[in-house]
Amino acid sequence: MTEPLYQRDAYLAAFDAQVTGVEPDGVVLDRSAFFPGGGGQPPDTGVLEVEGAELAVTGSQRREGRVVLLLDGDPPPAGAKVRGRLDWERRHTLMRTHTALHMLSGVIGRDYGALVTGGNFEEQKARMDFELSSMSAEFAEAVERALRVEVDADRPVHVSFLSPEEFSARPELIRTKANLVPQGLEVVRVIDIEGLDRQADGGTHVASTGEVGTIYVVGHQSKGKGNKRLRIALDPVPAAPAHAE
Repeated sequence: MTEPLYQRDAYLAAFDAQVTGVEPDGVVLDRSAFFPGGGGQPPDTGVLEVEGAELAVTGSQRREGRVVLLLDGDPPPAGAKVRGRLDWERRHTLMRTHTALHMLSGVIGRDYGALVTGGNFEEQKARMDFELSSMSAEFAEAVERALRVEVDADRPVHVSFLSPEEFSARPELIRTKANLVPQGLEVVRVIDIEGLDRQADGGTHVASTGEVGTIYVVGHQSKGKGNKRLRIALDPVPAAPAHAE
């Protein structure tokens, strides 16, 4: 089992670890700050330093309950000491984009009472689907204005953990039409944009809505009866400072 360092510290950009398993195309580590992908968020990339050499980390895959870091090159042996370094600019952009989606979910839930039916994102752009009966350019413009207000409010973003029993007693923490939280978790991670949105989530986020930067609603469309899509985009901004162990 790999200790997921990213769950408690999204700003950890470098870390030391040990190889506990080897695959033909990658390794399993005892601890990692690389987000392995999931919930619409792509996996992190970066490098793994091994005895002075660098191997590119091209992604991750979950295999039989293990997280395998995919490497460009021959993987180091089990027991090897390594240092991982994230592509921080990419990671921080994904963090900003992910938080922007939670802001979108919060605004739509607060102002229109609609649940999320799907979503996905990459660097600086994302889409989210909602259980809405109609969609228009005026609606999209109103949502964009509301999102800009939330950026200016610079709301703090908190991370907390609940037991399965505590989580089951809080159905409002499921903001999607279908419950996508995996079964059998020992703890459930919750992301709280103070005063706007609180929901179960396993991905990485920035520390405040102000760090997201300007959000644009760049598209809207109908995906069928009662299912409408909004697309958003972000400006590029300098990466926030990261820290390393």
